[in-house]
This record gives sequence, structure tokens and C-alpha cells, in this order.
Amino acid sequence: MIILATMFTFAIFLPYVRAIGVEIASITPTNHRGKVGDPIRILGTINNTNGLYQIWFHNENVTKANATGNTVSATFSVPKFPGGNYTITLQDVEKDINATSWFYIEPAYYIEAKKLPYPRQLQGGSVVEIWVNVTGGQPNTIYFANVTVKTPPPANETYWALVTLTNTTNTGEGHNVTVVYPTLFNGTPHTNYTGTYTVAFNKTLATSTFFIGLTNSTEYHRLQLVDIKAAGYKPNENVTIKVTFQGKIIDPKASVNATEGGLIAAHWPVPLNASIGTYTVNVTSTSNITRKNPPDIQNFMVPGFDINVTTMNLARETVQNVTIQIFEKEKSVMEANSTSKGLVQMKLEIGNYTGKAFYKGEKVGEQWINITGAVPLDFLCNLTNLKILVTAVVDGVEIGIPEAKIYLTRTPPLENQTLTTNITGTAVVHNLLPNFTYVLNASRYGVSFNITSILQLPAKDWFNIKIICPIVALEVYVADGQNHTIQDELMVKVQELMGGLNRQNNTVNGMALINCAVGKYRIEVYGKRNSNYVKLNETTIILFQKTQLPIVCKLYNLNVSIKVVDYFGQSIPNVNVTLRQEALQYSPLMESSGLATFYNIIGGDLQITVNLPGHSSPCIVTTSYVDSSRVIEIKLEKYVILAGFLVETSYLLTAIIIAATMLLLLLIEIYRRKRYAPKKSAS
Repeated sequence: MIILATMFTFAIFLPYVRAIGVEIASITPTNHRGKVGDPIRILGTINNTNGLYQIWFHNENVTKANATGNTVSATFSVPKFPGGNYTITLQDVEKDINATSWFYIEPAYYIEAKKLPYPRQLQGGSVVEIWVNVTGGQPNTIYFANVTVKTPPPANETYWALVTLTNTTNTGEGHNVTVVYPTLFNGTPHTNYTGTYTVAFNKTLATSTFFIGLTNSTEYHRLQLVDIKAAGYKPNENVTIKVTFQGKIIDPKASVNATEGGLIAAHWPVPLNASIGTYTVNVTSTSNITRKNPPDIQNFMVPGFDINVTTMNLARETVQNVTIQIFEKEKSVMEANSTSKGLVQMKLEIGNYTGKAFYKGEKVGEQWINITGAVPLDFLCNLTNLKILVTAVVDGVEIGIPEAKIYLTRTPPLENQTLTTNITGTAVVHNLLPNFTYVLNASRYGVSFNITSILQLPAKDWFNIKIICPIVALEVYVADGQNHTIQDELMVKVQELMGGLNRQNNTVNGMALINCAVGKYRIEVYGKRNSNYVKLNETTIILFQKTQLPIVCKLYNLNVSIKVVDYFGQSIPNVNVTLRQEALQYSPLMESSGLATFYNIIGGDLQITVNLPGHSSPCIVTTSYVDSSRVIEIKLEKYVILAGFLVETSYLLTAIIIAATMLLLLLIEIYRRKRYAPKKSAS
């Protein structure tokens, strides 16, 4: 049977194992074609769960990793090989099983015009280095590149240069070749036009661009010199240079003559009052001798610096929803609100500014700001934190009052918010406007117990105020179930329902006096037996004035008798009865009537244990709830008192059945003998 089961199991699972296999499921790109450096993604499976796999591109190992389960997912770049078709191999290393596919490397052609680092840019009359190369070509082969440069539209003039790429390497990669425009180009090449020039490798194999501007940068800050150059004018030709902002001429006086080489060169200082935005520079011939198409027009920016302003209160905590207004010579130049992190992001240029802060419609700060660069700024606002401590002095000890509601109002103008003290009796409100009057209305459970006014809250980091919660006297009177004062010493515990406040005291002549802060309390009364306390009663009360509270402890000082009877209700003498309550055990007083009486016990759930004479193990253990003095009858149906002896009911029943049976048989025998006795004959 075991052999058959094993063979059956292999028959089921063996096809599944083979179904996983080593397989290349897909290759991205899906056409299996790409250039050197392009990403390739392989998806597949291997036999060995979580096993090691390798991927080979031709004879180069490109990936080595562990599968996820049986799944392979790997990405790598096309290695440097000559153009052509190559084999991709997925190998399960432990099983030494391979799966293959193919990939075709296409030649890649590159052309790039060298640019200046942002924001610098080339100007009219500049020379441009153009870099060309090839990868994925045939090894040890010379390639030729027809490099063309087309001027900006609508002129679209095209100039060309034939570039020879030296022998490619064994991997089909060429050597970088640089050709300089316009120096090495045929025709009359130039960089006289303002705009974008297009560079091409054999027209369509690869393209690039470069930009010729009038300025040497696309961005300037205040007081920086804007370097302006334009080429292609007649020697000594007079031109006008205009700088405009939002359609308005900023500097209409710039008039310059071209050099002998036809170059216009000028400098324009960005004014100290220049606004942030886009400016336009325009160079035009005064006599219209030179008319350019495209014209010499270019935009540049005065961007401003990124300034991060952090709004803080007097305690140097961040504050949100503060409105910051920035003025320059009484003119508003920026307005923004602080975020949840107290951050205001703005752009400002070089200069001196006045910053004003507003919070909830009120001015809370003003400061002078000098901008020389992108630096973070702190803006200190005239806002105060208020710490409120609600306490009560109970029997000479100061305690914090938790869960006290504080309704805070400000006038004028009207503003309100509700606070709640924590476990230490503290509540904190941040960012209050100073120099206003605030009213604090403290309450518990909806009942106000203190109203405090703060006249003209001072402008400081923290202002502390203490609110005293009144103390009220609680007189607890305890009585038993007969409404008699309990003279014994009892313990009275007082626990505030919201937590944190608790007191206790012992009764004297039936009364316990406890001083409490106003609130809602749970009152518990405990009776002492030996060294243990047992709860007698509990109740709840709301204290906001002196209160006399009577509590009836009907469970206290009860007399309980235990009567143990047999199946027929007869008392069973000399039984051992034990009464337990939690950790307490009471001792009985045995009476002649067979009762076990327990005096001065505390009621509640009592455990009763009965042991028969001569038995160490209890015959019954039961629980009874006692709330008054009474007799508890426990019936042992298993036993019967017979002639002063304790007999199990089952034995007695068996004896009765046997006796009845014997009596019945005796009666039957007597009857039989009388019936069949010989009769005397008649004389």
C-alpha cells in the first residue's frame, strides 16, 4: 500500500515539476532589437526554487541572482558588441539547464553640440564644438559622417562638413570626433542669427540642437551686468538696443556702433528696482541697413532668489496660517500664507524689504529684511503660549485635576476655543494674541466652578496661570440592613470617574469624612475580616457642594446557619461545614439542633463546603448568594439516616428491594402450601 501511494504521488506531481522548466518567457523590447546601452528585461522561470540563475549575452555574463520562487525577472543594458544577432542564455546554475533566445544589436549614431552650463548660453559670433560617434557598428571599420547645421527658421540655411570616424574597435565602438562650427564647415557658415540651430548626422541618423542668444545668460539678478552681443552687422553700423518689461521700455537710450567685424557688444546693468519676471532685449539697425530674419530678439529672466521664511511664535515654535506681506519702498511685492510647518516660500531679488506678519486679522510682527542671496529666514511673530494648570489642595496636598473643560474667550474681537486638561491637570493653548483680555471658564461635567480673567495678556513666550478647583466635604454614613449605624470601623474609598483622583478614609461611629475636589465619584465601602477587605456596597455621586451620603450595607454582620439534611429531610449530625468568601474563611458554631451557625459574616457570594464525618474529601461544594441572615438548607440526597447511622441511599434502596423480594417469595410459598395441603376425608 505504501509503495502504491508513493508511486501515485509521483505520478501526480512529476508533470507539474516538468511544467516549470527553464524558460525565457519574454524579452523587452518585444522586437528583440536595440542599441548598445539600451535596457533589456528578461522574464522567465527556472527549475530550482529560489535557486541561483545566470544570464549571458553572447559570451558576457550580465546578471547573476536568485530567483523569486521559480520566477526570474532581470534587467540589464545591452553590452558593447558589434552590430548583429546574439544569443541570450538563461541558466539554472544548480540544475545546469539552459534556455536561449536571441537579440539583434543595431548600430547607434550620436551627435551632440556642446552647450554651456545652465544658465549660461552661447552668443552671436560664437564657435560651437560638435561631437559625433558610433556604437554597435562593424569592428575595425571606418565610418563617414555628413554633419549638417541648419540655421533658425525662417532662414533655414544649411552648412555641412564631412567627418571621418577612425577605425572602430573590436566591439564596434568608434572614437569620439569633434568638428568645430562654423570654422570647419563649407559655404559661409555663421552664428549671426538668434535662435535654435539644428545639427544632424547624415540628415536623419541622429540630431541635436544648440541655441545662439543675445545675452551670455538666461538669468540675471539685480545689479548684475547683462552682456549683449549680436553678429552679422556692417562695420560701424549703428543699432539700438532696447530692454523691455511687460511691454514697457526700461532703457531706450542704448545706441551702439558695430565693430569692424560687424559685432555689436554692450552691457546693461539690471536696476536695483528691477521686478521679478521676463525681460526682452531687442537689437535693431537704426538705418535698416541690416535686416535680420529671424530678428535679434531674446528673452531673459530676473528670477529672484528662493527664500524660505519660517514663521514662529515667541516660544520659537512654528506657526501656520500666518500671512506674510513683503514691501519694498512701501510697495507690496509679495504675499503668502505659512503652511502647517510654518513655512512661507517666496521669491525676492537683491534689496532691502519690510516684512509684516498678520495672524487672525491682527498684525503680529514687522521686521527689516536684507536679501543678498538664497538664504532661509526666521520671522518672529508676537504670539504667546498659555499654560493653564487646574489644581485642588486636598488635606494640604496639591493635586492636578484631569478632564477639566476650559472655555477660553477673547474680547474684542470675539474668539473662543475649548480646552481639556490632561492627566496632570494641564492644558496648553498656543499662539494667543497678546494685549487682549481673555476669560477662562473652567467646568467639570458641565458645571462651572471657576471663572478667571486675564487682563492684557503679556507678550512673552509662555504665560502660566493656575486655576484652583474648590474642595467640598463628603460625609458618608453607613448603616446595616436594619438601618442601624454600623459602629465597626469600615473603609470608604472615593474614586473620580475620569481617573486620577482617589481618596479613602475609615469610618468612626458609622461616619467617614472625605474632602474631594468637585467632580463625579464612585463611593465604595469595604468591611474588614482578619486582614482582608470585602466590598459591602458602592454608589456614584456628583459632588459640587457639601454632601451627606447614607449608604446601606445590608451584607454586613449577617448570621448564617447551614443545615445539612438527608434524602428524607432529616438533619445529619456531626458534619463539618466550611464557609469561604474570597480570601476569608469563617468558623462555625455548632448547635444542638445540628445547625452550623456563622456569626458576623459579610454577605455576598459564599462558598459552602460540606465534609461528612470520617471523610477527608468534601461530599459537596456549592455557592450561595447571601444578602440577609437566614438558614441555608443543603440536602444530601445520596445519604439517609437509618437507626442513627448514615447510609447511602443506593444501599438502602437495594436492601429494601431485596427484603421486598424475599417477603414476596415467602408469601407465595405459604399460599402454595395452603392450596395444595391434603384434605381430611368425611366420616
